[in-house]
Amino acid sequence: MTTVENAGRQARAMARRAADHPMLDRLARVGLACRGVLYALIGVLAVQIALGSGGKQADKGGAMTTIASLPFGSVLLWIMVVGFAGLALWQASEALFGGLRITKDRVEAAFRAVVYALIVGSLLTLLLSGKSGSDDKKSQDVTGKLLDLPGGQFIVGLIGLGIIGLGVYWIYQGWKKKFREELDQGRMSSGARKLMDRLGTAGYLARGAVAVLAGVFVVQAAITYDPDKAGGIDATLRAFADTPVGPWLLVVVALGLVLFAGYCFGESRWRRT
Repeated sequence: MTTVENAGRQARAMARRAADHPMLDRLARVGLACRGVLYALIGVLAVQIALGSGGKQADKGGAMTTIASLPFGSVLLWIMVVGFAGLALWQASEALFGGLRITKDRVEAAFRAVVYALIVGSLLTLLLSGKSGSDDKKSQDVTGKLLDLPGGQFIVGLIGLGIIGLGVYWIYQGWKKKFREELDQGRMSSGARKLMDRLGTAGYLARGAVAVLAGVFVVQAAITYDPDKAGGIDATLRAFADTPVGPWLLVVVALGLVLFAGYCFGESRWRRT
């Protein structure tokens, strides 16, 4: 074995030990609870929009701004930075050390690591600059840049179909209760299992519905070559209020997101890590 190969093995071993450290497990669980806080606030903001009393964006930016306005809000935001950084590192380790084969679980872990890292970036931007951008504007800007690339409409269309597929997968997870596989049910009482089943089912169905509609908007942006058709969570949630059912459909979806927040809090305790 060459010196370079030996150094590489030692580096991977050290990274593996760091990934398995109990402190990372604790940070990841803090991050799962922080994720619950974000979903709870997004759901509450969406309910306020449905009832005609909402003034903030029902997305991660609006939720973060709400937290920042609270007493000791900056302290809470720093805690969320640490928590989501822990989540990003945990999922990155799952993607990197999940074995030699590329599996669905490793791909999901890599995707989650990127999402959590982006949330950390948004939190730091708010803390350091005092500004939180709209998810809708970010989505439209990214879509516009992609449309300008060679084959941009095709790329954006594929991304939209991917988001729709993700939403369908979440709905499937909720309907079939596949989320149980991520929980250490041996440590849960029968009451806790029933509660998490209900929270997880409602939450995954709501998340899936939002993702499917968001994906449809991205596909529309690709077909019409109009980045303004794409939108973030806020625009997607508001679209539920424009259906024939009216704002009550938005209320149902928003309450589903609040229930998913409850699932996240339970997940922070019983998640397999």
